[in-house]
Amino acid sequence: MQIIHSVNEMQKKMLTLGKENMIGFVATMGYFHEGHISLMKESVKDNDITVTSIFVNPLQFGENEDLDRYPRDLENDRKKAEAAGVDFLFIPQADDMYPSKMTLEIIAKERTNVMCGKSRPGHFEGVATVLIKLFHIVRPDKTYFGIKDAQQAAVVEALIKDLNFPIELITLPIVREADGLAKSSRNVNLNEQERAEAIWLKKALEHGRKIVVDGELNPAKMVKEATKIIHDKTSGSVDYVEVLSYPELKPVTENDNSIIIAAAVNFNQARLIDNLIFDREGKLLR
Repeated sequence: MQIIHSVNEMQKKMLTLGKENMIGFVATMGYFHEGHISLMKESVKDNDITVTSIFVNPLQFGENEDLDRYPRDLENDRKKAEAAGVDFLFIPQADDMYPSKMTLEIIAKERTNVMCGKSRPGHFEGVATVLIKLFHIVRPDKTYFGIKDAQQAAVVEALIKDLNFPIELITLPIVREADGLAKSSRNVNLNEQERAEAIWLKKALEHGRKIVVDGELNPAKMVKEATKIIHDKTSGSVDYVEVLSYPELKPVTENDNSIIIAAAVNFNQARLIDNLIFDREGKLLR
């Protein structure tokens, strides 16, 4: 596995290798867990060359968010990426990715005014900006994202389509701990009590889905009851619980066959997200 730090070097190498090879790309902020590794392994299986990037993108963090606290362990990440079969680990610096003030502003108009985008203004503009840059640098044929951040995956789908990137988006299921908690780099920031409480996030979403399984597709009731469970069972602060169409992320109508119930909860040092995606009968789709 080769490690590259320079944007210019990475771009030149991919321009050459991409002429004769299928390139798979996994964009990350590092501190790898099994969810990241599953994306890398899927890319290795599908492509001739797999590139994984590690870049904690400052543009997607707000003023009071956890940019400085975001966990980092480059040496451990290097070992895990190599073991997964990654060919190139791209680790750029912020001053190389953003050498000067941007003259263009990326504005995400759809799929971003709900869920995480509602309470994190500018977040998805930062995500879209860095992904556009990374896609131009790596020039992948396929890119891999976990569905844990389902809103991000929906935004990436729109970005690829709207800007005519010749890239296939592959989404993989959420990788969970044995007790159901979604794997996340931020889980390490939970204290012992919060870690025990965090399992109620998925349980609350499952309760919401069960309402549909029992025959009632009532978004307001699903939100109300799931929110109450999180309030009653955790010390965290509920950022949101929402039920929307997927991937459009609009209010559910009778024509929508793919529905998401999603939640975000703020603990003392960690913000956790989770979701379930299902059809009108409550059958899980992802």
